[in-house]
Amino acid sequence: MEYAKRQTLILPEYGRNIQRMVQHAVNIEDPKERARCAQTIISIMGNLFPYLRDINNFKHKLWDHLAIMSDFKLDIDYPCEVLKKENLYTHPDKIPFTSKTMRYPHYGRVLQQMIEKAVDYPEGEQKDQLLLLIANHMKKCYLTWNKEVVEDRKIFDDLRELSRGRLNINPDFLKLMESKEILNKKNKPNNQNKKATK
Repeated sequence: MEYAKRQTLILPEYGRNIQRMVQHAVNIEDPKERARCAQTIISIMGNLFPYLRDINNFKHKLWDHLAIMSDFKLDIDYPCEVLKKENLYTHPDKIPFTSKTMRYPHYGRVLQQMIEKAVDYPEGEQKDQLLLLIANHMKKCYLTWNKEVVEDRKIFDDLRELSRGRLNINPDFLKLMESKEILNKKNKPNNQNKKATK
């Protein structure tokens, strides 16, 4: 019965005793004594999580937590700017996300961005290497979703379409990895794991 009547903890990771200390500090009338009590509480809170001491702004977080546990009623001169009550429950900004549909979702949005960069790349050996990497990656992506052998011509056609006709590659000029080789690489770790477990 007594447990049911207990006040809910604001930050349960610090426990009920720390919460009581904070409430005691709020009720201390002498400002110097109140500040000294707050400093002691911060030291105890820090000792509870010694492995976090290497994290940047660790002390700052402790002072924020102290303010939160006191329901922002602890009247002391904080050594750093603490969180304001009105900012406690603010929502983060929305992440911009383009909802336009993709022609070939199995290649992914990042690959489409890589193709856009490759289009503007200056002609030369580096561009040829970049196109080879992109085309091989496209082939891997294709085989991830379609476990069948795919011809290089299909990959080059997709690359031409995704680049809106700006990247025309002759299949005789670039030779991609064999489909069987890619599929075998994907299956190898699983086969080795099965052998290890037997």
